[in-house]
Amino acid sequence: MGSSESSRDIVIDAANVTLTLGSGESRVEILRGIDLVVRAGERLAILGPSGSGKSSLMAVLAGLERASSGRIRVAGCDFGGLDEDGLAEARRGRIGIVLQAFHLIPTMTALENVAVPLELAGHPDPFAEAGRELAAVGLAARTGHYPAQLSGGEQQRVALARALGPRPRILFADEPTGNLDAATGEAVVSLLFRRLDETGATLVLITHDAELAARCDRIITMRDGRIVADSAAPAPAAAAPA
Repeated sequence: MGSSESSRDIVIDAANVTLTLGSGESRVEILRGIDLVVRAGERLAILGPSGSGKSSLMAVLAGLERASSGRIRVAGCDFGGLDEDGLAEARRGRIGIVLQAFHLIPTMTALENVAVPLELAGHPDPFAEAGRELAAVGLAARTGHYPAQLSGGEQQRVALARALGPRPRILFADEPTGNLDAATGEAVVSLLFRRLDETGATLVLITHDAELAARCDRIITMRDGRIVADSAAPAPAAAAPA
């Protein structure tokens, strides 16, 4: 494989990334020398208990937080030296984000929530495209509803449509089922993976749930701000013969 092909195939390249908050006696090391390469189309789970640094790692890889040191290159953009405005611009069109809390704008309808990032990305007809995205997540009949009029599962579907509408190269999902009951969470996860198949986005999934992580191709495990394991996800168990 030539270097140019290799470069195109890599969507996240992080080297010796640290994140430190506070100073002096209150200084806390959140991330401690993270090295991570993610290839296009990969489905990566970042697994670990609360406080392990997994959400902080997502934040620096997604450009929501500036790393204290190290190199981060995401979807062809070098995050080093970018200020908050620069990082926001770098995210646009490259990165989609789905969080545990849905973060929909309460004064906007589902259609408007999905159309906003499409409009910012320069889509020629953001409202028509937003309608198609909502139809793709099973909400064609709910486009005019406000978040308060939608169930938790429906709100997360809107959030997924909003994140994938601009066709980002990478989707970051941080505990996407954390606010949902088991059955609704399973339906949302199944939809998420189906939409990844349809859009071709790379997935970085943050979770403490080993069963959910096992649905990905690869699992990295974090503890105390470090990656302590990196392996292919276990193959599904074969069904017992009838």
